Amino acid sequence: MLFQLIQLIQQQEPEANIIYINKEDISFDHIRTASELNAYILHHSSKQQTNHIFIDEIQEIAGFEKTVRSLLLNEKNDLYITGSNAKLLSGDLATLLAGRTIEISVYSLSYNEFLTFHKQTDSDHSLLTYFRYGGLPYLIHLKLTDEIVFEYLKNIYTTIVYRDVVSRYNIRSTHFLEQLIRFLADHTGSLFSAKSISDFLKSQQVNMAHNQVQTFTDYLANAFLIHKVSRYDLEGKRIFESGEKYYFENCGIRNAIVGYKPNDDAKLLENIVFNQLLYKGYEVKTGKVETQEIDFVATKNNETVYLQVALRLERDKTIEREFGNLLKIKDNYPKLVITMHDQTKNSYKGIELISVRKFLTE
Repeated sequence: MLFQLIQLIQQQEPEANIIYINKEDISFDHIRTASELNAYILHHSSKQQTNHIFIDEIQEIAGFEKTVRSLLLNEKNDLYITGSNAKLLSGDLATLLAGRTIEISVYSLSYNEFLTFHKQTDSDHSLLTYFRYGGLPYLIHLKLTDEIVFEYLKNIYTTIVYRDVVSRYNIRSTHFLEQLIRFLADHTGSLFSAKSISDFLKSQQVNMAHNQVQTFTDYLANAFLIHKVSRYDLEGKRIFESGEKYYFENCGIRNAIVGYKPNDDAKLLENIVFNQLLYKGYEVKTGKVETQEIDFVATKNNETVYLQVALRLERDKTIEREFGNLLKIKDNYPKLVITMHDQTKNSYKGIELISVRKFLTE
């Protein structure tokens, strides 16, 4: 992404002053402290034009935030930094730089991006491949078979868990952590509280206190392995203190953990709709109106859209439930039902019905 930004700047400004530092490159091994970083950048800076400064893996430089704050005092400095989860999370960065940053969240590939990367056209087969393997960019270098892809994804999963969670938080009970992750993968999109997860794990001879469950799920969310989605009372306009849903940032990693099974398609469909909403910049909650559940309440720019997700709409009872829940919401914001396959109808009592392929590609 840094190289793409550099290329864009050079297209717009061929004589741009680009300063690039990559702490994974041994050529920059001499830059280890804030003072050394500052000296290097000042040496390569221009007083006549904007300095576009790119620093990759900045957390490897001790006290880097001092230099960053100093550089930002000069309006001629345009600064981009990256850092890995293991030592530098977004919350840490906000604290260190006191609100002087704009954070760019980088998600797994969207379905459209997946099609572009793999030179595929939109089809049921392409969609199921995306469901199965997820959207990590490196997959373009691999043969898309279970044996090869899931081995790669398991390695990515292990790296995240042991580098970004176990090592970062000094966790000793790694067995409990992995059992919790397997539980969340098996129950993707289900509504749970920390206590209900703890109770279920105890029934499986895994003793984990509910406060430990809460702590571990927070760690996993901080490492971007999962997303925790709060429950919102549409009538009381408040967030419930307990009861959340959990979705995986990457469905391929989720499948590598517990395996891909066709009867998981409903869970994966819901997870992928959630990921698309994040990708589009929505703040997402799960909703409750009266006694009914709304899969997603998505908000952006003070506008809201309500979504229900259903694998199939073949039975009257399913149609009544999915649309009936949305009909209980009395405001005039858009309401959608998303299903796996194209339907003969495109609306029901004013509520739009669309296929997931249409939702992901338009």
